[in-house]
Amino acid sequence: MDALNAIVAFSNFVMVPALAYGAQLALGALGVTLIYGILRFSNFAHGDTMAFGTMSVILFTWLFQGWGLSLGPLPTALLALPFGIALCAVLVLGTDRVVYRFYRAQKVKPVVLVIVSMGVMFVTNGLVRFIIGPDDQRFADGERFLISARTFKQMTGLDEGLAIKTGQALTLVIAVIAVALLFWFLNHTRTGKSMRAYSDNEDLALLSGINPEKVVMVTWLIVAALATVAGTLYGLDKSFKPFTYFQLLLPFFAAAIVGGLGSPLGAIVGGFVIAFSEVMITYAWKKVLGYLMPESLEPSGLVQLLSTDYKFAVSFVILLVVLLFRPTGLFRGKAV
Repeated sequence: MDALNAIVAFSNFVMVPALAYGAQLALGALGVTLIYGILRFSNFAHGDTMAFGTMSVILFTWLFQGWGLSLGPLPTALLALPFGIALCAVLVLGTDRVVYRFYRAQKVKPVVLVIVSMGVMFVTNGLVRFIIGPDDQRFADGERFLISARTFKQMTGLDEGLAIKTGQALTLVIAVIAVALLFWFLNHTRTGKSMRAYSDNEDLALLSGINPEKVVMVTWLIVAALATVAGTLYGLDKSFKPFTYFQLLLPFFAAAIVGGLGSPLGAIVGGFVIAFSEVMITYAWKKVLGYLMPESLEPSGLVQLLSTDYKFAVSFVILLVVLLFRPTGLFRGKAV
């Protein structure tokens, strides 16, 4: 019985949160790796692009709630998601036309585009905070839990309860659908194959008649969709605060680099590696070990390697190790 309680406690506080967080990081890292692989620069504005897309979803959610529209037990944000994606697409396409296109035409070095993206990051962050404010916004309505700890205890008779939030379940389902659609698009459509060819060899792709502007436009549209979905799922799972999305930039890049920059599969694997590392290193293992160890050996302390305040430090350390010993990542992407 104690072993089962340990498994439930581990699932409740480590496995389920890490799976949901990993799916959110994977979607964010996919946007980072697509821009790096196809447009050939590291987009530091990606976190704030997510913030803008999520803010748009929140505004439409409030509008629909004012109209009395809802999805019953599911968050109204799901209804608002397509509209948020559309507004985010307008933002990134407008930014590309006004800012990035000029520098692409000049054929500047990637480092210049990185610096330009930092400027876009600050402008976008300021815009989001101006429109919706700097404070936390909770927009998860409907049923909060798919299964509550109390219900699980009553069903199983165990001391530990397993709680699965609706947002966590939605994160995994939507992430699987989004990733499946992306891989199908890249591998089975003419435009997707053009994007892959452009990523592999730009000059040869241009000689083959591939329209570079179309490739750039479709890339930004996909990035806008991924960013908005990832940001909304993160906001539903936790809460929305503009500056939080800026901080998420580090785990996104860590996930993309760990998996291999330019490798979509690597971005997904990297997202889960970073998520499980952060959650497991910052979790206090006292409860789980208390169930597994004899009473005389039960730990008196929390058995926590790092405080949760330092969870982003875990991403940073993993990023450093990978850059030092395997700069191409697990799936041999492009070296940084």
